[in-house]
Amino acid sequence: MAKRGGFPGGAMPGNMANLMKQAQRMQRQMEEGRKELESTEFNGSAGGGVVQVTVNGARDVLSITLDKDIVDPDDVETLQDSILAAIKDAMDKADAAGEQIMGGLNGMPPGLF
Repeated sequence: MAKRGGFPGGAMPGNMANLMKQAQRMQRQMEEGRKELESTEFNGSAGGGVVQVTVNGARDVLSITLDKDIVDPDDVETLQDSILAAIKDAMDKADAAGEQIMGGLNGMPPGLF
């Protein structure tokens, strides 16, 4: 009586074994890329540089630096908008780097992973 499923002799055919090795290698490369990205810092700014924000590739905000000229107690809304704009700028840079790193690893064009 023939066994159902599996491969004769319990071994995978050569092509399947190669595919498994390639998948494992790609998985290692993606993990290394992810770690590299997470440890990289990205700077964003707004208001001509009066607000500076640093984030990492894991999208954690690491620091916010404000020039004293942007701090106006009578205009808090401008300060808030500038902080948000600087955070968005830094996050966009982190996202672009992530797409470039991960897109390059999986062989797909950036933006499609």
